Amino acid sequence: MAKEEKSEEALEPVEEVKGKKGVMKWIVIGLMVFVIAGAAVGGGLYVFNNVLEAKKDNAQAPPIIGSIWSLDPFIVNLLDNNGERYLKVVIEFEVADPSIIQELDQVKPRVRDGILELLSSKTLADLADATGKQRLREEIILRANNSISRGRISKVYFTEFVIQ
Repeated sequence: MAKEEKSEEALEPVEEVKGKKGVMKWIVIGLMVFVIAGAAVGGGLYVFNNVLEAKKDNAQAPPIIGSIWSLDPFIVNLLDNNGERYLKVVIEFEVADPSIIQELDQVKPRVRDGILELLSSKTLADLADATGKQRLREEIILRANNSISRGRISKVYFTEFVIQ
């Protein structure tokens, strides 16, 4: 019987050690899950707040509008119908740097000539829809930018556009 008691006593401490290891294992796992979940929530809030702040900053920033350079009205005969149709258009350029306006004033005849040549080569079908007008804007920007050496024209505005 003494042997049996010793073997039972020997088994009992082993069971206590196993029980303590099992509890410690679950505590460590729980802490790890808690730390990972906390890091995920904190990281998500950080990113979410930064994205919202960036959107607020973009929404509050006023659009940057450059200087405007106006040209005198253009009146040209269109290419179709034996010159019976004409186009009257007033064009304004937007430039980012105001110093470009001085150069545009110097080369104004060259710019007007290039635009007159371009406008008189168009037909009613070329200018009838919005895509044709957008294509015309792009062609005007290209010709005007070729006339100047420094800086670029960023946008073209039609303040009057009449086809008759």
